[in-house]
Amino acid sequence: MSGRLREGAPALFPTDTLPALAARPEAAAQLWELKGRPSHKPVILMGAELRELLDQLGVPVLPAWRALAEAHWPGGLTLVLPARGALLEQLNPGGTSLGLRVPACPMALELLRLTGPLATTSANRSGEPPCLTASEAQERFPEVPLLAPTPWPAGSGQASTVVTWTDTGHWQLLRQGVVTLPGAMTTPGS
Repeated sequence: MSGRLREGAPALFPTDTLPALAARPEAAAQLWELKGRPSHKPVILMGAELRELLDQLGVPVLPAWRALAEAHWPGGLTLVLPARGALLEQLNPGGTSLGLRVPACPMALELLRLTGPLATTSANRSGEPPCLTASEAQERFPEVPLLAPTPWPAGSGQASTVVTWTDTGHWQLLRQGVVTLPGAMTTPGS
């Protein structure tokens, strides 16, 4: 499986939250096509280690970013951070930030150690509910191979919590998910 991913093919694998649809960052365009996802919706970069993900940003890493990641990774928290460079264009074309996550699923971490960071998104067609199991993911994407062995470990069934770093130097909650963060976190429009 990791060999197919390294060659640019997509794959499905379990995470601690929901099954993921993944590809090498340079082959990420196929994720939008497979999902029927609008091009303005970015995909995230999932990796096995904090350092390797922060190194991909192409900007100086702030202590607040590292602190929140260290407190919740591996786990169901996606950090959306300022970024520059080719990777940004591959995962968030025209954008200024990258979503990053280290999952708390041993099978996912093993795969990510073999492949390096992958472009990922939930395993579902755009606008449809996310798949919760390997069999649902395979049914939705029959042309995409599953990471074996199955059955996969059960995820939480809930999406990751997503926070972004604002221009004013604060965290903003974009999506409440499996991780609950301190009440000081601002929400859009507040």
